[in-house]
Amino acid sequence: MAYTTINKPSDYFSTTIYTGTATQQSVNTGIDMANNGSMLWVKDRDGANNHNLFDTFMGIDYLIFPSANDGKFASTRLVSFDSTGYTALSTAGVNQNGNRHVAWNWLAGSSQAGSSNTDGSITSTVSANTTSGFSMVTYTGTGANATVGHGLGSAPKMMLIKHLNTTNHWRVYHNSLGATNVIYLNLTDATDTGQGSVNFNNTAPTSSVFSLGTNAGVNASGGTYVAYCFAEKKGFSKFGSYVGNGNADGTFIYTGFKPSLLIRKRTDASNDWYINDNKRAGYNPQNNYLFPNSTQIESALQRFDFLSNGFKIRTTDTGDNASGGTYIYMAFAENPLVGTNGVPATAR
Repeated sequence: MAYTTINKPSDYFSTTIYTGTATQQSVNTGIDMANNGSMLWVKDRDGANNHNLFDTFMGIDYLIFPSANDGKFASTRLVSFDSTGYTALSTAGVNQNGNRHVAWNWLAGSSQAGSSNTDGSITSTVSANTTSGFSMVTYTGTGANATVGHGLGSAPKMMLIKHLNTTNHWRVYHNSLGATNVIYLNLTDATDTGQGSVNFNNTAPTSSVFSLGTNAGVNASGGTYVAYCFAEKKGFSKFGSYVGNGNADGTFIYTGFKPSLLIRKRTDASNDWYINDNKRAGYNPQNNYLFPNSTQIESALQRFDFLSNGFKIRTTDTGDNASGGTYIYMAFAENPLVGTNGVPATAR
């Protein structure tokens, strides 16, 4: 059985749902954003608004859109980062009056500002949580092949990289695709094969650094960038792939925990990214969908089950289960299958 030292995953990652109001409101995610490095991703479930991503490096005055290629965007959507989450203004995207919203919140290191990291040829600023395997990294590009320290102490299995001071697509590294390929978070495109040389220098991340090529999306001279890096932690997070069988009795994917968040993408053909969690309305197999690459509102689809030890596909839809189709995913735990406390997880 899976073993983990993280018995309470919500200390490091949480999903929160709330309804927008006509006035500012405090949202309790359970993550101390006032005193720690952290990342916050918010979506209006009922409004066709962009996904909103904030982090403590940028502060409350800026955000970036996972669903768009825009650079860092000046924002007045948040009032503060709080010791239990954040306070939002009554505004589209994060607190639209009467609309349902969802917030996903990751805890990084113990400092909002991070610290200097000289492990790579480019000096970076890093806020890292080595227990949960999540770090936020900022750096300035050089335009030449380079390496950047990530602070995790183990190799990232997935990275989301964004050019902050100009328009550029989100670059995604996933270990199942390898460093010779790249895929884009804000697009429906299949894997961009053979583009690893200019994005990741055809080099997989190590326990201390990740590698960059010369593409402006990751390393323009003088460009400013953020990288969100995820290392796999047994019983808490999983970054893998599966092959569809085209059958309503679809593939079972073992994670070693009961998932609280699941993000996935078909990689051999054009298709939306999908994001599901354990808090929004729906029970197996009806787990409501949002689309990281799109402003679309929430969709109620019956496609898979959250189980005590993974997830099970329950559809013939090609977005999740084309026969021979290839898919990548990232997943985080609600509960480990079995933790150090010996308490087993149950299915949804």
